[in-house]
Amino acid sequence: MSTKSPECWANDPQARGIRVEISADHSMLLPHDEFAFAELKGEGKEQELRLVFAMHEVLVRGHSLRRIETAMRRLELSLLTTLSGKQRSLIPDGQPVILTIIVTKLNSDEKRGEGVSGFAKITTSNLSDLDRLLAQIN
Repeated sequence: MSTKSPECWANDPQARGIRVEISADHSMLLPHDEFAFAELKGEGKEQELRLVFAMHEVLVRGHSLRRIETAMRRLELSLLTTLSGKQRSLIPDGQPVILTIIVTKLNSDEKRGEGVSGFAKITTSNLSDLDRLLAQIN
């Protein structure tokens, strides 16, 4: 019997994309090179992580999502999935728990950036600039 707690996300430094398991019979693979930006919002224990790609937006609701945001910022996030209520109870406090995942296909206005004004595309070539900017903010 395994003593390892179930996980709703995975981190892989060699990953080139994210497998998003929307349901047991529906998943999507989103390439890291189409990642535009992430936005993390929180009210109390509940958090909402928005991951925007060239053609899709992934909305993740759950708890302790900062580690998932960090993995995405490093382009190492490889899996997102929800856990059943029984599995969630096995997750230690402070570890990420994904309650829901919603994937939306972006329309042409959003793809051109009109829906995401004020954000720049993050690529591997400007990640070091982003790290320096984040260090200045923190």
